[in-house]
Amino acid sequence: MPLMEVKNLEMTYTDEDVATPVLRGLSFKINRGEFVTVMGPSGSGKSTLLHILGLLERQSGGEYFFGGKQTSEYSEDEIAKLRNKKLGFVFQSFNLLPRTTVFENVKLPLLYSGIKEELWDTMARKAIDAVGLSHRLDFEPSQLSGGEKQRVAIARALVNNPEVIFADEPTGNLDSKSGEVVMDIIQKLHNEMGHTVILITHETYTAEYAERIIRLRDGMIESDTKVLNRRTGKLFQK
Repeated sequence: MPLMEVKNLEMTYTDEDVATPVLRGLSFKINRGEFVTVMGPSGSGKSTLLHILGLLERQSGGEYFFGGKQTSEYSEDEIAKLRNKKLGFVFQSFNLLPRTTVFENVKLPLLYSGIKEELWDTMARKAIDAVGLSHRLDFEPSQLSGGEKQRVAIARALVNNPEVIFADEPTGNLDSKSGEVVMDIIQKLHNEMGHTVILITHETYTAEYAERIIRLRDGMIESDTKVLNRRTGKLFQK
């Protein structure tokens, strides 16, 4: 059974009675343990698709199944719990609290997790260590480089040990060297910890970390191909 499946997925936004279709009848499956890149030009629907798959928005048409259950059957409370426990998010803009330490930023998702509070510090330290920032525990975002900020964002996404990591243009605000460090960390999480990764990008070098590339154009799937990961030499098999 696939982890995620969409059938004839549609998304249309309406503003002042003007309907703008963004996604037009997408159908595909994503299995556990896949590293999938979604590519396409601006306006192709990449981020909208991520928001739907990440349960941040509900589609306007079609079906979306997560773990075999149609997401329309979940209540808003159930969606929020599923998002908090199963999904981790990394965004281009980092979204860190500015006057809060690395340690406290990473602990933030645990406030809503239902996990016992006495475990929070250990879980946060483990996530921070996984991205190589144990020496920055007490630093605030203003004291970090762009690459370090993104690594904090990855640690925050990891802290609940989610099943899926969604990364929306995670290297978009970084220089190429920092971007490679960030992508190496994401790939390590995939290879060594088994996280399913869904990456949104328009950068070819970033896409090369995946083993499958879905290309969107005008809200439709232009191609969906398994590729040889140039960095690991691995072709995803399930």
